[in-house]
Amino acid sequence: MNMKSLGYAQIYVGTYSKYNSGSLFGKWLDLSDYADKEEFMAACKELHKDEEDPEYMFQDWEGIPESLICESWLSENFFPLRDALAKLPLKEQKAFLIWSDNGFYNLDKEDFKDLLDSFNNEYFGEAENVESFAFQLVEDCYDLPEFAKTYFDYSKFARDLFIGDFWYDNGFVFRRA
Repeated sequence: MNMKSLGYAQIYVGTYSKYNSGSLFGKWLDLSDYADKEEFMAACKELHKDEEDPEYMFQDWEGIPESLICESWLSENFFPLRDALAKLPLKEQKAFLIWSDNGFYNLDKEDFKDLLDSFNNEYFGEAENVESFAFQLVEDCYDLPEFAKTYFDYSKFARDLFIGDFWYDNGFVFRRA
């Protein structure tokens, strides 16, 4: 997922009736303009007030994980999760979105507080690559004499770390759950 944070999310909102009549009329709505789903849905209703009972069609979206949206539905978890993530530094927000895309967690079904706790337990930080992470881990955790460090194979150590205990994506390191 290529995004800055959930705070930049947008949805193009049309209706099924208009679409089925050959019209793509709708509008991009910036979700940062709404405090919660109720406000967002009220804006959708206002946008399509020419229909008596519109069925909203989310024809396109940006900045929203696939598990939180589909063509006719936006998760109840979106707004609370967006607000909770906004309290994190931007890099951690990006790390969260990468972590959440790994498939081990369901952003829609799980409580957003539990998701953040799991993320905090598994997020290990940033690294230029897996070898630099392995090097830093050795520096921080092992008291090797200088002569031993010259013989240490950081590449193989990194391979072993990321086969089992850790995973790496886009500059971020995570501990496997």
